[in-house]
Order: sequence, then structure tokens, then C-alpha cells
Amino acid sequence: MGTLGPTRSLRRVSGLRAVELGAAAVALFLVLAACFPTLLAPFDPLAINPADSFQGPSSKHWFGTDESGRDIYSRVIHGARPSLLIGAAATAIGVGLALVLGTLAGLGGRWLDFGVGRILEVLFALPGLLLALVFIALAGPGITTSVVAVGLSTAPGYARIIRGQISQVRSSAMVEAAVVLGRRPAQVLFRHILPNALSPVFVLGTLGLGQAVVWASSLSFLGLGAPPPAAEWGAMLAAGRTYLGTAWWMTFFPGVAIVLTAASSTVLGRALQRRVAGR
Repeated sequence: MGTLGPTRSLRRVSGLRAVELGAAAVALFLVLAACFPTLLAPFDPLAINPADSFQGPSSKHWFGTDESGRDIYSRVIHGARPSLLIGAAATAIGVGLALVLGTLAGLGGRWLDFGVGRILEVLFALPGLLLALVFIALAGPGITTSVVAVGLSTAPGYARIIRGQISQVRSSAMVEAAVVLGRRPAQVLFRHILPNALSPVFVLGTLGLGQAVVWASSLSFLGLGAPPPAAEWGAMLAAGRTYLGTAWWMTFFPGVAIVLTAASSTVLGRALQRRVAGR
């Protein structure tokens, strides 16, 4: 039994590295697809060819074709750019707003901390996708609106974490020593509190990118994001659901792309989180 422990630990570590390498490979492929889609896609994603409609996966059309004869593989490749851009923009909005709210709550005094904290608790208690739908109902559908909606709905979760980090660093011995040494408040803030408190922001953004892509695709699936016939994964899912019984590939491959994006960003985010924590 004494020899099984190290063996299992080695297997666990090697398996974890394999998963991380796989996630990194998927992320690299997605970035290449988003930056250079024409190098990976053999067909025009919007080109209509009725003679090739509803063809299953084959050597010519790897992922099959849709009701208009468009190549699904080419559409999935070209769909990486809008899907990732929407997810990245929404994550940036959410993290940016969270930085403002979290910093105000952590440094703004007792009453400001109480007020921001209560607002975050109310927003955090509501489902994020519901908040996005409410915002879209007020502002109207569209890609820009869906980006802002997803960003606003993810901000409360980020803000709670940032608020806790700033409060923790603010009461640390390092900051207390800087105050005793007579450092100016601005120096304490920008040299000691923010650099140490905001180190998890990049990790949060990596973890939240997959969630933002899933939510943005969900809004497009509901007809509130990218309009058809755009080569966007959520819109492709919406277009293929009508033919799910006869042309399963129309929804299967865009769905796989969404799942792989969310899974790879989560795995890489967790790995980065362990590196930052020193584990």
C-alpha cells in the first residue's frame, strides 16, 4: 500500500498535464481559427449551393452541409472569431466594471462598502442569464447589446472576489508597514494594494471567457444576438434545431465547438490559478 500512493500521485500529475496540454492545443486552434479562418476553412461560410444541401459528413464536407448547402466546417471555423470576440469583450466589460465596484467597496469606507456590498448581493442572487435578458429587453437585441448584457451579468461575481482581495490586502502587515513608514495614500494604493489584490484578475478573466461564450451563444440561440445567416455558433444552433431529426450535424458540431471552448478555458484557468497560488 505504501508504494501505491506515489504511483497514484504520478498518474494524477501526468494526467493533469495531459489535460492541460489538450486544453492548450484546443485554445491555440481556436485562436488560429479566429485570426486566420481562410487558412483553415476550405469554403466560403456564406456561399449557398442548393445542390449540396443536407449532405452528411464526408471527405468533401467534413461536418456536412446545412439547408442551403453551406459547409458546416467552414462556418464553424469562421464562427470562432465572432464567438471569441463576443466572449472576450463581454469578459472585459465584466472585469472592468468589477474592478471599479470592488475597489470602491474595498477602499471607499464603511458606508460605501456596505452600499456596494448590498447591491452586489442582490445582483449576485439573480441568475446571470436572467440579468442579461432583462437588459436586452430594455435595450433591444443585437450583438453589441448581447456583449454588454453578458458583461453586466458577470460583473457581480467578479466584483465580490475583487472586493474580498482588496480588503484582505488592505489589512495585511505589508500595507500597515507602508503606512507606518509614512507612504502617501496614492503610493500605498498603487504600489502595494492594487498590484497584490488584482493579481487574480487575469485568472478570473480566463475562467470567465468560456462562460461568456456560452452565454453569448445562448442569447444568439434565442434570437437576441447575431442574426442569421451569420457564421456564429449560437445562431448555427438555432438554425439547425429545426432539422435536428434529419440533419443532426447542423447542431452537433457548433455545439461541440462551444463545449470545447468552455472546457479549454476552464482547464487553463484552473491551471493558471494553481500556478498563481503556488501549488
